[in-house]
Amino acid sequence: MSNFANHNFKTTIFYQEMKNILVIGSTGQIGSELTMKLRSIYGNDAVVAGYIPGAEPKGELAETGPKEVVDITNAQQIADAVKKYDIDTIYNLAALLSAVAETKPLLAWKIGIGGLMNTLEVARECQCAVFTPSSIGSFGPNAPKDGTPQDTIQQPRTMYGVTKVSGELLSNYYYTRFGVDTRSVRFPGLISYVTPPGGGTTDYAVDIYYSAVKGEKFSCPINAGTFMDMMYMPDALRAAIEIMEADPTRLVHRNSFNIASMSFDPEIIYNCIKKYIPGFEMEYVPDLLRQGIADSWPNRLDDTCARVEWDWKPEYDLDSMTQDMIEKLRIKFGK
Repeated sequence: MSNFANHNFKTTIFYQEMKNILVIGSTGQIGSELTMKLRSIYGNDAVVAGYIPGAEPKGELAETGPKEVVDITNAQQIADAVKKYDIDTIYNLAALLSAVAETKPLLAWKIGIGGLMNTLEVARECQCAVFTPSSIGSFGPNAPKDGTPQDTIQQPRTMYGVTKVSGELLSNYYYTRFGVDTRSVRFPGLISYVTPPGGGTTDYAVDIYYSAVKGEKFSCPINAGTFMDMMYMPDALRAAIEIMEADPTRLVHRNSFNIASMSFDPEIIYNCIKKYIPGFEMEYVPDLLRQGIADSWPNRLDDTCARVEWDWKPEYDLDSMTQDMIEKLRIKFGK
């Protein structure tokens, strides 16, 4: 990245290539895989795994690089880690997932917005770049359902969505007002064989593979005909890294880019899995909370801006993801 300034408040914006990276929320669903991916690219010692007590890194994550207690609600801990390791880029992955956030709205706001404010303030003082993911949950039922545009109405009806929209606005504010290099993508539902699902509305699309490989009948909490954007984790990790390495002179948008890969409903993913596991069975046992959230989200995002402004392109579709998920889970479970 090179020095570049072009914004309303005529402050200096500092861009540099990522050298020393802090991942806040490194033991979570995305963080555990992203931290290892970043270490494979930038070097083990250059990527610090930030974690909270009770969620310590384990195994390879703990053994391959530095780790520090960094509670995003504690600004001093963030600042101390940034200064100790001369951090230039922060990946802020701390958040409650959608269904969990509905049961703990105050905590969701404290982590999602209070924690982001702490991170942005430290970044402003220490001249760090910041990645904070948004989500398809940032849209609400009033947004176009199919081909949801990059720029459209965002009126979510969940606390998770409210924190994501607020986070986008807050990140944009710190960019235009203080020159903090903030960037973001709106993640679809993420599917991974590494980290077990943890309370997201789209997690059924992870659970279904676990059940299929284990030979269990799957109880689907989402109704047939409910389409949502999904993405395989390897593509999501690439997106998070590529947006931070993108040429800033090309970026018209920043917080946050639509990215897309595939859209399906439970019947489509079920039938895809049955091609490889013919005896697999599924029944519908709707979860009213998750179904209500899913019904308020888009069916399919338009990611044209990401493709034009930083050459985003997914590598996996439903069939190639399904083959890889089944193969990896069979190894994981010894099947």
